[in-house]
Amino acid sequence: MTEPISVLLVDDHPVFRLGLSAVIEQFEGIEVVGEASTAAEAEAGVEALSPDVVIMDIQLPDASGIEATAALLKARPSLGVLVLTMFDDDDTVHAAIRIGARGYLVKGVGAGEIERAIRAVANGEVILGAAAARRAQLHWQSGQTQFPELSVREREVLDLVARGLGNQAIARRLAVNEKTVRNHISNVLAKIGVATRSEAIVKARSAGLGEGGSG
Repeated sequence: MTEPISVLLVDDHPVFRLGLSAVIEQFEGIEVVGEASTAAEAEAGVEALSPDVVIMDIQLPDASGIEATAALLKARPSLGVLVLTMFDDDDTVHAAIRIGARGYLVKGVGAGEIERAIRAVANGEVILGAAAARRAQLHWQSGQTQFPELSVREREVLDLVARGLGNQAIARRLAVNEKTVRNHISNVLAKIGVATRSEAIVKARSAGLGEGGSG
């Protein structure tokens, strides 16, 4: 008999956890093995329970869900993290997937979508809910249409430059060193035909990049 997919719920609202647990317990072959209301409790829960999937909220009292996810995956890279949150802005979606979350859903989705996401994440797949996928696609298409000569990473760097981030902040955001960022920026300037960072910012913003600001 196949072992059920084990799930740890991480959310600081007990009523929401209760409702989500009740929904998940209806899914065949999936069981909730524990709950946590903070990032610290999530780390302890993963260590004690070894779940297959962690369902993670973004807003926690002691850390962001992004930071909590990074800590969990550093300790256990094979863990499947499914973000389930009210936030659907570009920065949060991209940060979650970049840090290693395999799934991203916005609260309010149906039970069927939650079930599909849990099974996909447990299977090692990356899955985005309809809202998150639409935003990610629009973000990617904007850069792809305006700057087809850039690689995906170069478009990402250009977007962050257009948001007003310096090299050090971009390096932290992308988890690379500053030399790598400088190399990307040099390549971007050459490819889009500008001589300075300021000119790149103007050109990127006119193409719709950098709209989220630096916050």
